[in-house]
Amino acid sequence: MSEMVQVKVPDIGDFDEVEIIEVLVAVGDQVAEEDSLITVESDKATMEIPSSHSGTVKEVKVNVGDKIAEGGLVVILESSGAAAAASSETAKEEAPAAEPAPTPAVEVAPKPAPAPSPVPQVEHKPSPTANINPVSFKNAHASPAVRKFARELGVDLSKVSGTGRSSRIVKEDVQSFVKQVMTSGGSSGGAALGVEPMPDIDFSQWGEVETQPLSKINKLTGKFLHRNWVTIPHVTQFDEADITSLEAFRKQSNKDYEKEGVKFTLLSFMMKAVAAGLKKYPRFNSSLDASGENLVMKNYFNIGIAVDTPDGLVVPVVRDVDKKSIVDISIELREISIKAREKKLKPSDMQGGCMSISSLGGIGGTSFTPIVNAPEVAILGVSKADMKPVWNGSEFEPKLMCPLSLSYDHRVIDGADGARFAAYMCHLLADARRLLL
Repeated sequence: MSEMVQVKVPDIGDFDEVEIIEVLVAVGDQVAEEDSLITVESDKATMEIPSSHSGTVKEVKVNVGDKIAEGGLVVILESSGAAAAASSETAKEEAPAAEPAPTPAVEVAPKPAPAPSPVPQVEHKPSPTANINPVSFKNAHASPAVRKFARELGVDLSKVSGTGRSSRIVKEDVQSFVKQVMTSGGSSGGAALGVEPMPDIDFSQWGEVETQPLSKINKLTGKFLHRNWVTIPHVTQFDEADITSLEAFRKQSNKDYEKEGVKFTLLSFMMKAVAAGLKKYPRFNSSLDASGENLVMKNYFNIGIAVDTPDGLVVPVVRDVDKKSIVDISIELREISIKAREKKLKPSDMQGGCMSISSLGGIGGTSFTPIVNAPEVAILGVSKADMKPVWNGSEFEPKLMCPLSLSYDHRVIDGADGARFAAYMCHLLADARRLLL
């Protein structure tokens, strides 16, 4: 006969209460003993609560988000385990005893033992978990079932971004990570490249230290940039633009528009020049599709601007730059910079860019190698302009030269086009009037 069984939370250690983050069964489900019923999470780990009996789920007594402690009721099962066990014992008792085999009357000579078969040579392949960092894997935010799935595929969960509740890694995240690795030729980071993980070092052995947690923006940006760096074959083209006349025009424009409260920066003119460059060289205004075999050509011109904030780097997007005046762009630049620093940017404000600009001109430096902001295929770095002697054919002239660093995805853009794009930027910036054409 079947019976109703209450399945409760077993001993879960020193935790008074834990939060339920997943309910893995529903009414009517058949469960076996040790099948997982719910997943709970403490401030240190996640664990799955197994069933103590087999049977059919008649009632589920918990919901996602509930707090539960040892002894808390999880589900009520209609269990047939006792009847099944009794039936098994009865079958054993009723089974007739086997009669002994008759003894042969004649001795039979034993057959000679067959020659041993040659032992096949087994190719020893490395374990799929050989490149997994056990410390970071253990600290990953994932359930035991997802951990088991990741181990089977050899995936280091520390390199997987979670899309579940509270950024928890779910099975689909692991599958997406594997798909990304396969489509990108396996370049998913140090483990996939055969690089040993960084050791866990106790720096306090050499002196006093202080641990500061990374901000959420730092973590997201770090993962994003790391992925871009290891999956995109970067090339950086360096050039210098003569902005002597442009700078004079910019300063005069600031005086002309002072009463209107408009302040022109070099970045406004750079954005207009980049939009013109994207029109002249459409391959820069494209993205590789998910298969990596097709280019998506864009007929809009949205420019991303890297903004330095106290919490980290963000890249808001200014849309339709080709259709806006320098005045409009300058006003919008000021507005998005304020929003970025006040943490008021929406996710939609940072999407849909065609190419990005990272300007360090206000800080210093002669050049740098910016990382492509995928799925874009190019990014322009701008460094601090300096006065330099430039040969004009008969003598040296003092010119204000602005260093440009153009990084691009070499799968999409070859070196010749990279050099042409950079040279075209220099051509446009040498005379502000060309930006109006």
